[in-house]
Amino acid sequence: MSTSVKLNNLRLELDDPEESLPARAAGRLGLGADAVLRWRILRKSLDARRVDDLHFNYAMELELPADAAERALSAGLRDVQPYRDEGFAWPDPGSSPLERRPVVIGAGPAGLIAGYMLALHGYRPLVLERGRAVKDRVADVRAFDAGGPVDAESNYLFGEGGAGTFSDGKLTCRGGGPDVRKVLEILADCHAKPSVVYEHRPHLGSNRLPLVVRTLRKKMEALGGEVRFSCRVEDVDMADGRLRGLATSSGYIPADVAILAMGHSARDTYDMLLRRGIPIQAKPFQFGVRIEQPQGQIDMAQYGPRQGHPALGAADYTLNVRAGACDLFTFCMCAGGYVMPSVSEPGYWCSNGMSESRHDSPFANSGLVVTVDPTLTSSHPLAGVHFQQHYERAAYVAGGRSYAAPIQWARDFLAGRPSRGKLPSSYTRGTVKPMDLGRILPEQVAEALLKGLPIMDRRMGRLFLRDATITGPESRGSSPVRIPRDHVGLQSPAVAGLYPCGEGAGYAGGIVSAAVDGLRVARALVAAFAPPA
Repeated sequence: MSTSVKLNNLRLELDDPEESLPARAAGRLGLGADAVLRWRILRKSLDARRVDDLHFNYAMELELPADAAERALSAGLRDVQPYRDEGFAWPDPGSSPLERRPVVIGAGPAGLIAGYMLALHGYRPLVLERGRAVKDRVADVRAFDAGGPVDAESNYLFGEGGAGTFSDGKLTCRGGGPDVRKVLEILADCHAKPSVVYEHRPHLGSNRLPLVVRTLRKKMEALGGEVRFSCRVEDVDMADGRLRGLATSSGYIPADVAILAMGHSARDTYDMLLRRGIPIQAKPFQFGVRIEQPQGQIDMAQYGPRQGHPALGAADYTLNVRAGACDLFTFCMCAGGYVMPSVSEPGYWCSNGMSESRHDSPFANSGLVVTVDPTLTSSHPLAGVHFQQHYERAAYVAGGRSYAAPIQWARDFLAGRPSRGKLPSSYTRGTVKPMDLGRILPEQVAEALLKGLPIMDRRMGRLFLRDATITGPESRGSSPVRIPRDHVGLQSPAVAGLYPCGEGAGYAGGIVSAAVDGLRVARALVAAFAPPA
């Protein structure tokens, strides 16, 4: 007989190998090393609160002989407790069989995971993706970075894998539980690192994500799913409050149910849904700039004399300060990364960040944003989209209508003077345009930066703004709309059979949270319907 216990806060020094964990855990419990029958890491995080005491903390599951587990649990150790595995729950199929296979609109994280889970349970989903397969999409993005025109259907935001494919590959998620773990396990099984399941801040890198995305899609296809690329949904056919089908760029598709997982930048789809009378609500979203510093300065600020240690890699940071009437906070920090153009349509420009698995760029960058509420200035459901477009258009024009990145030294921004000359940048398209960013940013954002940047600099030992530049605007960090759905069946209250889902519908904010929402919507669909015959 054996019993599993959970051990928290097990310390490991930077130079210690993880193979020593079971022996250390046994010693912590007052047991011999041979008492550990099986072990696994549940959580790993770096404790960097003091640069003179950097170390890793682990939470572990330990399978022990029943008598050893009883002794460990009765010893009164604060960090030892019974281990209870929260099982992943999936419903039995509903009693009403679908006449047609379910349709999934969008092959981003939400759509791919929803499609995979439906295929796994015999529903043979049809996934419609307006962009191209990830291999072709990579070539299209490289062509744009080399100076080519924007491809409105295959770019940094549209195509297999969604916007997350070219935005660093961070798999952090504020939530937890069995649904999050299931998503991470699926990704790990698709050639992601096994450690993404337990790392505190798991990261794949934009160079690894295409393989993960392609593998997930092939697994879905092997289970009976189908993906149609370059197939844009252009209209929704409804009758008596129920979905009947979808008009697409490839023809009409009859459909009883459809998961609407189109991503946060499908502005033409938002327009279409609004014309069709499907409720859409403007909601607060993040807006700001992207700040960039030499990575070595961030390493020094975070790791002190231990910087460069192979167990540490490139340092990241998370900052949140009160800046006047609002919070200014970092978002999507990319250690050893690149600034890239988050562009999905001609004539607009905004920034984002990415990094590869090696974190080997000499630059660190991060979004630096405030929360904007578009309903304070307009009652239009797409007020946030219009807000984004206004400032993205201004940035495009200010950059010379060439997708150059508007850029400024942080010190010049604080001093109220435009930057001139050659400024360093990792911008993937290459060309930057020095200027006064205050001319193309909302007043709320500019004021927050003026008040908040000096506070952040002090918190980082005066290394945050030294040699820092800012580019902007950064406007695609979250969806500016929410498409309402009921709280139980997760369907639109206006159209039976339509399931708003993921970041584009306003229910997620990153790769994992979007994927989890896709999983939960697929679960709701399965609970309501049996597979088609």
